[in-house]
Amino acid sequence: MKVTIDPQAQAAPYEQLRAQIAEQARDGRLPVGHRLPTVRGLASELGLAANTVAKAYRALEADGVIETRGRNGTFVAAARDAAAREAARAARDYAERAARLGLDLAAARSAVDDALRAVYP
Repeated sequence: MKVTIDPQAQAAPYEQLRAQIAEQARDGRLPVGHRLPTVRGLASELGLAANTVAKAYRALEADGVIETRGRNGTFVAAARDAAAREAARAARDYAERAARLGLDLAAARSAVDDALRAVYP
C-alpha cells in the first residue's frame, strides 16, 4: 500500500488517507482480503496521529471498503460491491425524497444530471 499525505493540501489528512485507500481498493491495487497496517503502525509510518488514521479507517468501514475482524486485523472488503450497494441505496433515498417533494420524473432526473455535471468533469 502506497499512501502519501500532503500537509499543504486542502483536504484533511484523514480524508487524503481515506480517499487513497478507497481508490486503491477500487482499482485492485489493494486486493480483497489484503491486510491493512494497524492504526498505530500506519500512523507512525505516515507521521500522523493515531486518531487521524482511526477516523479514516472508520469512514472506510462505514463505506464498506474495509472490514475489521477484531484482533485479527483490518482487511480490504469487496469495495466494488459495497460501492454499488451504497450508490443504489443513495439513489433510492433520493428518488423517495424527490417524490415526497412532489417532483415529477423529468425534474428529478434533471436535478441528478445537474449534480453529476457539477461533480464529474
